[in-house]
Amino acid sequence: MAKVVVVYHSGYGHTQKQAEAVADGANAQLIAIDAEGNIGEADWASLAAADAIVFGSPTYMGSASWQFKKFADASSKPWFGQQWKDKVFGGFTNSATMNGDKHATLQFFITLAMQHSGIWVGTGLMPSNAKSAKRDDINYVGSFAGAMMQTPSDAGVDEVNAGDLATAKLYGERVAAIATQLRG
Repeated sequence: MAKVVVVYHSGYGHTQKQAEAVADGANAQLIAIDAEGNIGEADWASLAAADAIVFGSPTYMGSASWQFKKFADASSKPWFGQQWKDKVFGGFTNSATMNGDKHATLQFFITLAMQHSGIWVGTGLMPSNAKSAKRDDINYVGSFAGAMMQTPSDAGVDEVNAGDLATAKLYGERVAAIATQLRG
């Protein structure tokens, strides 16, 4: 079994629920980026030892949160030594609107993974786009690049969409399965 680490920032707790679902699917370690954009030294060691790294952040103003961006900038130290080369990468995001420019956040994650010479994994899920589709369906938001979740701005953490969480869990399973396959 591959070692998967989910490193994420959550501003209000909704993205944390998504991170937990991805981690549940991947049997992964969770690393929360704090309100100042930091993680601990032991967390950096866990990322170095991981077979797969999954990035997560809410989408704020069309991109990842500044706390996640601070973490991304700090990852220049492992980048310089190519410590994350050939690791499997994935990513997920949440915003209040159905579009919310979430794809821009996933593109940011993909670029970061490529700079680290990584291997990106998409969802592998078809969108729920028939007339009969329901909001709780798997991949209702319709993302291929990574897991997307939509949570209304006035919704509590306990009101996160069950279908979006199920999508996140399936995505975690896929990242872990591919990382395990590549380990040989």
